[in-house]
Amino acid sequence: MHLSKSLRDEFHLPTGVRAYLCGNSLGLQPKATRAALLEELDAWAAYGVEGHFRGDKPWMYYHELARKGLSHVLGAKESEVVAMNSLTANLHLLMTSFYRPSRGRAKVLIEAGSFSSDRHAVCSQIQLNGFDPKVELIELHPSGATFSTAEIIEAIAAHGDSLALVLWPGVQYRTGQAFEIAKITAAAHAVGAVAGFDLAHAVGNLALQLHDSEADFAVWCSYKYLNSGAGAVAGAFVHERHAHFSGRRLAGWWGHNEKTRFQMGPDFDPTAGADGWQLSNPPVLALAPLLVSLAQFLRFDIAQVQARGHALTASAIAELDQAHAGQIEVLTPRDPLHRGAQLSLRMRAGRDAGRVAFERLSAHGVIGDWREPDIIRIAFPGLYAELQDVHRLLEALA
Repeated sequence: MHLSKSLRDEFHLPTGVRAYLCGNSLGLQPKATRAALLEELDAWAAYGVEGHFRGDKPWMYYHELARKGLSHVLGAKESEVVAMNSLTANLHLLMTSFYRPSRGRAKVLIEAGSFSSDRHAVCSQIQLNGFDPKVELIELHPSGATFSTAEIIEAIAAHGDSLALVLWPGVQYRTGQAFEIAKITAAAHAVGAVAGFDLAHAVGNLALQLHDSEADFAVWCSYKYLNSGAGAVAGAFVHERHAHFSGRRLAGWWGHNEKTRFQMGPDFDPTAGADGWQLSNPPVLALAPLLVSLAQFLRFDIAQVQARGHALTASAIAELDQAHAGQIEVLTPRDPLHRGAQLSLRMRAGRDAGRVAFERLSAHGVIGDWREPDIIRIAFPGLYAELQDVHRLLEALA
């Protein structure tokens, strides 16, 4: 199906809201979500434990229902993706396997000002491996307001043999800058390092080609552009070349070979692919909203979803330039190849002016979000944002 217009009518708009521009923080609720949850509650009531094997969606295989949709939105093979846990839990699980430091090669490259949870996870993993984050953590600052791909690649090359892992975002949460995953991955591999990515602000926003990028692993959450609800089940990607991974991992029974899982043997026999990093059986009531969202995305080419977000963002930039030239700084790259549906703004009059503007937007029913010290973030998700949202943003700013 061609995504010629938004699916706004398939989503609930919060009471009193004129323009919901906060999908980069929490996506809107699809109207079909309530029925999906009630369906599983009814199955529980009707079948009890037999719900694992009976009904239209037996719980024993419930996590498998997300594979096709995740494969679609991430540009990955179905065996490479799994819905499980939270983003940071998944990051710890995969870093346990793929961050393999040694004397002389223990450094991790991240962006300066990275999302705090990622930095916390990296520092703790460095410490757990017996190294010092003050020595082994490299935090790269951009030469300007945003990064160039060249300076990221140069930093990777400069640290060369000492670099064990590059952990980079798909989209920078503060500025909305999108990164070239394949090029960063190639640079990491060229020096013998592993390449991992946090796709929290990229999944459901960009037309990712994760398999072709050759990235080793990636993690994401599902409550932003995937519209699966607060604290929704997250996900993980492990490239198929690691399908039969034999190194260290934190093992759990649901990652055990499904053919022998219920024999409850003492030795861990991991399932091939991303499923092998699962710890526990799937949380059915938490996964039901994700299945609703993925069904929406499956109706369209993900590139069409990205294109709508790009077009609306471009329209907003053009109108801001015309109406507020010299007053508002657009931090997000103007080149559509380096941004998604997020737009980050700074009031040139200063931090207090930004906070005042943000509060007045909210008072006019235009919902974005605030990032310290002085950034207003707004987003135009391709599934449900419309041109009228751009107009209402500009009206409220005026």
